[in-house]
Amino acid sequence: MRAWIATLLLAGVGIGVAAAAAPHVISVVEPAASKFEFSLQTRWGQTLLGKFPDGEGDVTQLPDGKRQVHLKLSTNTLEIVDHARYTRFARGPRFFDAQRFPEVTFLSDPYPLGLLQTGGELHGRLRIHGIERRERFVLAPAACSNPGRECAIVAQGAVRRSDYDLDGWSMAMRDEVRFSLHVRLRDTEAQ
Repeated sequence: MRAWIATLLLAGVGIGVAAAAAPHVISVVEPAASKFEFSLQTRWGQTLLGKFPDGEGDVTQLPDGKRQVHLKLSTNTLEIVDHARYTRFARGPRFFDAQRFPEVTFLSDPYPLGLLQTGGELHGRLRIHGIERRERFVLAPAACSNPGRECAIVAQGAVRRSDYDLDGWSMAMRDEVRFSLHVRLRDTEAQ
């Protein structure tokens, strides 16, 4: 999900806002310092926490000075925490179908740099299970002066499984999937 939910959006306070001649990547996601999580709730009230341990992405600065984030999350390595059986099912053909659809991606709409400081809505295109839809994530206000580097960029959002044909577990699981992203960035040298 070179583009995923991410969300994350995010890129770069502390980098000059002067527009460049062409779009260029200014930051990349630091996978080891970032968290890409989701939660599902059973019809009996149990919450299952899932993780995408292999997430990557980048932030591009556009000619007008706005930013755009592109995230990619691997479904081949996703896991349901403390539930090996649920992990196998989540990767399997009746849910994420990791063999046919090995990644979830998110490509944000262009956003102003100030969004990372103030927080607010980040819209974009989310692709899950081969289906692409417009979705919205909400960024929390920054907890530091240089979000993504000094502190994580935090984004949350919810989607409906039925919108993406993730119909496995429909009798046992509620339709909503909630995402929680904590993204850390590393600036590229080509700024």
